[in-house]
Amino acid sequence: MNNVPVPRAQYKCFEGTHVLISGGAKGMGRAAALLFAQQGARLSILDLDYEAAQETVEVILELGGAAKAWAVDASIAAQVEGAISEAVEHFGKIDHLFNHAGIVTVGPLHSMNEEDFQKIFDINVKSAFLVCRNVVARMSESGGGTIVVTSSISGERAFALEALYNMTKAATLMLTKSLCAEYRVKNIRANAICPAFVRTQHGLKEIEDFAALGHPWDDSALKDTQLRICEPEEAAEAVLFLASDAASFINGVGLTIDNGWCAIG
Repeated sequence: MNNVPVPRAQYKCFEGTHVLISGGAKGMGRAAALLFAQQGARLSILDLDYEAAQETVEVILELGGAAKAWAVDASIAAQVEGAISEAVEHFGKIDHLFNHAGIVTVGPLHSMNEEDFQKIFDINVKSAFLVCRNVVARMSESGGGTIVVTSSISGERAFALEALYNMTKAATLMLTKSLCAEYRVKNIRANAICPAFVRTQHGLKEIEDFAALGHPWDDSALKDTQLRICEPEEAAEAVLFLASDAASFINGVGLTIDNGWCAIG
């Protein structure tokens, strides 16, 4: 059924809850949305690509779930506020947030300009600030919740040709830790996932851009680092775990998803 992932863990804690996903139309965001839906959650999907978001919603509806999509540029405060307000009106308080919206930029630092800098910081960092700011304020008043933010192994270690991306992912990782430090007393848990290469549209484009600059990340190169490419469903399973009651005492963590690359590198 439209490449619907099969969950490898069952979490009854999501039954009837409201999960909001920014960047939930495709890739890891879509995989997480489908898995959350299979666990009984109601999904609000915010994405600039409304057509793809609506397609994900339709798959969830076919599965017997509940979901709704909003066309949102998450770097614009008014659009974020409007969509989240409508989502809360539609499904009730937000129990779980997966802040996933983001892009990748590959190229030498000296070739980047101010427009490149502003674009990736708007999409990766400003959007995370706007979405998390809005949701954490609501969770603080509604009794708590969980937040999972997409960072990257690039948020913990530097990679050549990705200076701007490295900077943004370090920022989202620190945002996650800051949310933990400030809001754990409000019964809010905030954790991050830090994936390596994932088989998504953005991940494959990243590999293509590296290859164009003479740095191939083909199967043999991946074999020397993360052994194989990560599937979006594998990363999505980590999101569900961190948001679940099974991770009730895990807070402020950046969970590396790289099949041991950073451990042995």
